[in-house]
Formats: sequence, C-alpha cells, structure tokens
Amino acid sequence: MRFSVLASGSTGNAIYVETDEHAFLVDVGLSGKKMEQLFSKIGRDLRKLTGILITHEHSDHIKGLGVIARKYQVPIYANEKTWRALDELVGNIPLDQRFLFNMESIKSFGSLDIESFAVSHDAVDPMFYVFHENGRKLAIITDTGYVSDRMKGFIRGADAFVFETNHDINMLQMGKYPWSIKRRILSDVGHVSNEDAAVAMSEVVEEKPTHIYLSHLSKENNMKELARMTVKQVLASYGIKEGEFLHLHDTDAEEPTLLVTV
Repeated sequence: MRFSVLASGSTGNAIYVETDEHAFLVDVGLSGKKMEQLFSKIGRDLRKLTGILITHEHSDHIKGLGVIARKYQVPIYANEKTWRALDELVGNIPLDQRFLFNMESIKSFGSLDIESFAVSHDAVDPMFYVFHENGRKLAIITDTGYVSDRMKGFIRGADAFVFETNHDINMLQMGKYPWSIKRRILSDVGHVSNEDAAVAMSEVVEEKPTHIYLSHLSKENNMKELARMTVKQVLASYGIKEGEFLHLHDTDAEEPTLLVTV
C-alpha cells in the first residue's frame, strides 16, 4: 500500500492511496486543474482511480469533486447524509457514479479493506477512513474537535497516520479571527490543536516503525515548525521519542508528499 498527502490545510485537502490493484482519492478539496497538477507531480493518472472517498461536505474537501467526477467518471463514495449535502454543492453527479459508504462499515476491494469511522466536526455526518492491506494499516483523521476513545480504537496501531494538528492554541487566541470563529475552532466540533493531537497520538502509536504526517495546519494559526516541535515535546513527555520508532513528517497546502509505501 502506497500513499501521498497531495494537499493538506485550511485551503484544500486531498490524499491518494493505492495498492497494486486499486487507487483511491480521499477528498477533492482543490480545483480540478490543481488536482491534475498534483497527480502529475506524483506520477499518477486520475483516469485510473477506483473511486473517491468523501469525508464531509466542507468546501476544503470537495471543491473539485464535481469537475473531477464528471470529467473522469469516477465512482464516488459517501454516507447518506453527506450525499444529501453534496447534492446542493457539487452539481449533477450521475446515479451510476454514486455509492453509499455507511458510517462504521468496511468495504473491500481485493486485498484492500477500507473502514469508516465517525469524527466530531460541524458537518452533517463527518467520517474518516482506515485502510488495511496485508497486515498494514493507514489511518486518516482530521477535522475533529477532539479524539474520542472510540476514534482511538479505530486508528490505534496504524503503521502510518495522517493526523490533524490544526492550530497552536496561543496563536489562535491571540490572532485576528473573530471570537465566534475562535470558539468554533476550539469547540468539540472544531479542530484539534497541536497539543491535543499529540496527547491522542501518545495513546494510539505502538512500539513499531510508525510514521505520522502532521496535517490540516491552519495557515493563520499554526506553522510547520511549531506543530512538529509541540508534537515532539508532548510525545517525549510520554516517553515516546522521535527517531526511535516514531517519525514525524510535514504536509503542505500546495505540494504533495512523496509517494511512500506503508
């Protein structure tokens, strides 16, 4: 199983996951043109996608969905409530491209099993995904106000995580956002801070080679260096040192990460 975080941040999100037989895109949060450029950068072809998995209906996750779906005739997977929200946002998607992916269920594609799980975010029915293949596990969790014990159960022991580190609390509190937006981000249906994400990480990583991609960073309220430093320090306080078995990686709002094998 191989993957690349094509783009991650408050301006747009998309993650590519493939096996030898299948290829999936999780979210299409950038324009169709930008998605084509990102695929070109990792040497992959949108025409070969098995499907697109949608997490929720916010624009930074579906901006290019309608264009890509219609141009490349890709099957789209989302839960029922999310589909109803998408109908008003992405234009017409033919019925033969629409597939239901129920909350907390598993769909199998050859050797690949994809598992969905609920998160806490202010969307109609947000959910994220865990990919399983041949004993390897990739967990994607962003856009959640907190990481519950139930969520931890789904993602625990992954070999690679795409994990939200949205904001630094001090930067957010001192920043220019109106209080209403700050309150929303800090709420249980907002986004996870660097500190809270690191605490959750300490409870789900296992002592084996593990890679964590710090993702969905706020452009205004976080920095890559700050997110990495905070996560590293919090994990160290729990006795987990970066470089022993755990490795932290940055993601970017414009450039894809290298296509790596899980």
